[in-house]
Amino acid sequence: MNIQDIIAKKRDKQELNKEEIYFFINEYTNNKIADYQASALIMAIYINGMSKEETLNLTLAMASSGDILDLSEIGIVVDKHSTGGVGDKVTLILAPIIASLGVPVAKMSGRGLGYTGGTIDKLESIPGYKVNILEKEFIQNVKNIGISLIGQTMNLAPADKKIYALRDATSTTESIPLIASSIMSKKIAAGANKIVLDVTYGSGAFMKTKEQAEKLADEMIEIGKLAGRETIAILTPMDEPLGKNVGNTLEVVEAIEALNGSIKNDLKEVVLELGSNMLKLAGKGNNLEENKRKMIENIKNGKALEKFKELVENQGGDISYIEDINKFEKAKYILPVIYEANNEGIVRNLKAEEIGKLSVFLGGGRIKKEDKIDTAVGITFNKKIGDKVERGEILAYIHANNEEKGKEAVERLKQIYVIE
Repeated sequence: MNIQDIIAKKRDKQELNKEEIYFFINEYTNNKIADYQASALIMAIYINGMSKEETLNLTLAMASSGDILDLSEIGIVVDKHSTGGVGDKVTLILAPIIASLGVPVAKMSGRGLGYTGGTIDKLESIPGYKVNILEKEFIQNVKNIGISLIGQTMNLAPADKKIYALRDATSTTESIPLIASSIMSKKIAAGANKIVLDVTYGSGAFMKTKEQAEKLADEMIEIGKLAGRETIAILTPMDEPLGKNVGNTLEVVEAIEALNGSIKNDLKEVVLELGSNMLKLAGKGNNLEENKRKMIENIKNGKALEKFKELVENQGGDISYIEDINKFEKAKYILPVIYEANNEGIVRNLKAEEIGKLSVFLGGGRIKKEDKIDTAVGITFNKKIGDKVERGEILAYIHANNEEKGKEAVERLKQIYVIE
């Protein structure tokens, strides 16, 4: 068996068997297959797809490429994962709320992929926060304080970590088999008993239509079932950025504001919907509306914010930044995007994918897998879909560390806004 034959087989639209998939994953994980060969196979999968059996085998092969955590001593652990979006800081808000309600949160998150942001990149914008910790420390953290959010840097699904970076750099992100296997391999390896999936669709998501999102959700639910993990999926529209900020530090600041009680309605709706289902799976109540009420109560009484501080401090982060958000480093240039048309109008569209790409252009994402992210850059929105706009009003602010790029981003964002 060799990688050239496997690439040729998938190139020619043939189905790969279990042995071939495991051979590829094992050899690539152990650096016996070159990146350019792995890229060729990933592109062939992207173009020609995979059967359900192939996707399941790919998932299980990636999950078993490293350690699989046993969290049984902690009890019921409910994990949440999003398929990606623009301005998606849900985990930063949701995880501490759920942990503050007595449900252990042991979550392994990813970095930014394509034009979508990553939870780990956001956490790393908190000075001192360690996303790379040992497995025993990860488990001990959850035992001690009920929560730990880490990156994919332990020996958990190492094959997915490598493939994830390649997909980001080779424009092979929007593939149902690759997304499903990536997400579910991490969830299986990280040891959660139950999984809530936030499956996004629309211009700012990898799945552009609700039908595609349903197909992806069905595939992941099926994988979860076969792997013995109770899995449910919530479909979330992503036609505009979630909340008001896009950019790593900016989104952390928005998450802290949300835990202080100031949260945009669209973001609040997603957090409550996912959280109420997580509480239900954890056996904390079958009434979703009552579960939402409990979540809101723990924001109001400060318990959710205290749990976030506990998380940050426990993983080496400086909580003075959580207590005073003005301490976060700001971009050198904060440029207004002004509505200059003579007539007033309504924002009809705010193309989320283009906004994600604009954030990458500013330095908030990666073009090559080795690129370093500028955590301070991004976009703050004053006006979103449905908002009324008058001449001279500020639509948004561009946060840039390069003046020329900032000015170009201002002009590009004016074109992204559709105002009628």
